[in-house]
Amino acid sequence: MRSSGAARETIIKNGRKRNYLTRYNNFWGWLFITPVVLGLSLWVAFPLGLSLVASFTKWDLITRPVFVGFKNYIDMFVFDPLFWQAVVVTLYYTLVGVSLQIVLAFGAAMLLNTKVRGMNFFRTLFYLPSLVPVIVSSTLWMWLYNPQFGLLNLLLIHLGLEPQKWVYGTATVIPSLILMSIWGVGNIIVIFLAGLQDIPKQLLEAVEIDGGNAFHSFRHVIVPLMTPTILYNVVIGIINGFQTFTQPYIMTNGGPANASLFYVLHLYRQAFMFSKMGYANAMAWFVFIATGVISIIIFKTSKLWVFYQGEDKK
Repeated sequence: MRSSGAARETIIKNGRKRNYLTRYNNFWGWLFITPVVLGLSLWVAFPLGLSLVASFTKWDLITRPVFVGFKNYIDMFVFDPLFWQAVVVTLYYTLVGVSLQIVLAFGAAMLLNTKVRGMNFFRTLFYLPSLVPVIVSSTLWMWLYNPQFGLLNLLLIHLGLEPQKWVYGTATVIPSLILMSIWGVGNIIVIFLAGLQDIPKQLLEAVEIDGGNAFHSFRHVIVPLMTPTILYNVVIGIINGFQTFTQPYIMTNGGPANASLFYVLHLYRQAFMFSKMGYANAMAWFVFIATGVISIIIFKTSKLWVFYQGEDKK
């Protein structure tokens, strides 16, 4: 009887000790994540909730908001022709720009992954443009694109070609901005270069032993192993493309004839030039949902073409 009572007391003491340790660990766990929870609540969750509520109101930031239901969303899709102009411009810039950025950055990373003398210098040279602030680079490219004395037109004239209007022409403004975006792909090149250097050398040697050439190594080893990196750069590129604002705001202000009216620039005008804060929030939620849907589609379809090392496919 005494032994069974002592065992019972030992079990009770161990249970209390475990409960104490659990509460102790929970206390310190919640204490350490409190700054993150507060930050997400105050700077992410609350602004998102306020923006969603504001999207159903007519609000100019001065007078009291007036609930209008889905009127802002209806006006956006039906009565605002510049909305669809901004959507088309943004999609054009994003699809063409991201595609060129991925292809050219991947090719540059392949070249920078070779072993030649002075390679560190060339890697630095390719990466430097991405360190230049967007405002500075936009001002620099404005000078390059100047129709009268811009360096690019002087070069075309020297080659016997017709000078271009660049960002001052409706047909050339978006290609000009895409060309400028390609100039700053240093970050993408670095990411691709890191992925290339992570490819096991023995796989490339195995292709050579089997009689394969450089094309076979690229097709059957390099590209499959680089697909996760390509997926990452594609998603980030699309998100950045949808958020393009600084370059058109500084260089063209949406012109000429709204040919470079990007979505976020149109949103900015509605919010801070025309004081349509409710309408601007509706536009913000549309691009937020569209970005999320496109990202989900890309991730779902990535199972068809993305290969992960060590993945167990059944």
